[in-house]
Amino acid sequence: MSDRTHARACPERTCVGCRERAVKTDLLRAVVVEGECVPDPRGTLPGRGAYVHPALVCLDLAVRRRAFPRALRAPGQLDTKALRLYVERQTVAEQATP
Repeated sequence: MSDRTHARACPERTCVGCRERAVKTDLLRAVVVEGECVPDPRGTLPGRGAYVHPALVCLDLAVRRRAFPRALRAPGQLDTKALRLYVERQTVAEQATP
């Protein structure tokens, strides 16, 4: 027997906002649906996905750098209101939980 451990590797993704690598489960997947950038928390929507930390700081960085259209290969600007609303709700829910 070898001394290797049999720990499973966790997939990593890069946040399009801060450009830091993180475990896939720690990031929020976003996809394009009818010209709008929407959250995909379960990761089941079809199409190309972009990953961002579920924090307003990273979301603002990604929007300012125009990272979503580039990462999702979408022409023109994308509406990120639904994504912002989701992140704001998640932030409020986390702060309300003791």
